[in-house]
Amino acid sequence: MKHKKAIEMTAEELSRYIDQSVLKPEFTELEIKKYIQEGINYRCATVCINPASLDLAAELTKGTDTKICVVCDFPFGLSTTASKAMQAEEYCKRGDIYELDIVANYGWIRSGKWDDVTADIKAVVDVCHKYGTAVKVIFETDALTADEVKQSCECAIAAKADFVKTSTGFLAGFEAHGATPEIIQVMMDTCQGRIKIKGSGCIRTREHFLQLIDMGIDRMGVGYKSTPVVLGDSTETASQETY
Repeated sequence: MKHKKAIEMTAEELSRYIDQSVLKPEFTELEIKKYIQEGINYRCATVCINPASLDLAAELTKGTDTKICVVCDFPFGLSTTASKAMQAEEYCKRGDIYELDIVANYGWIRSGKWDDVTADIKAVVDVCHKYGTAVKVIFETDALTADEVKQSCECAIAAKADFVKTSTGFLAGFEAHGATPEIIQVMMDTCQGRIKIKGSGCIRTREHFLQLIDMGIDRMGVGYKSTPVVLGDSTETASQETY
């Protein structure tokens, strides 16, 4: 897929880059069902959900091309390492979790506690890989320097995670930039194909979405409102389908 320019891709090819985000804590059950179903209708790679939505997601995605991505210790990543691993075990033992997005302790990252950062990630990776679940590690890059992002990538690689990821979308106290081309390039230059890269946060235009694909990104977290926009669907027919 990577040899083809993004503008030349079909909507279905483009949709495979998307984890449709259904994470707002205030969502009603009807809203959760609606936006999970939209992700399925668009044939997104996954729907990214909170753990409380796992049963709903399992029911809706069964038999479809869209898989389940669950967040863990989200959005702050400040549980103990043991607690993070226990959470991951609780989710993954279901057997239907394709990917798990964990938040790295970015306070530790900013403190330069690199061995602890690596061990924290590895504890979750070891649990998830036991069940065949891939792990994406969120760094909250808007809170970090470029050098901290680079070293964080090295920690995730050392821990044998599957993806590095930019943002939760819930960071407070910092200006939100999310998956800028600049920070994605920093991650790509550092990782050099040793781990996949997921951009998330502030991906709201088709131009930005296509640009990141052409840069070589592997996946993107896109909010439920922005999925039809980045896919160029002006009709938004997916939202009109039943759920």
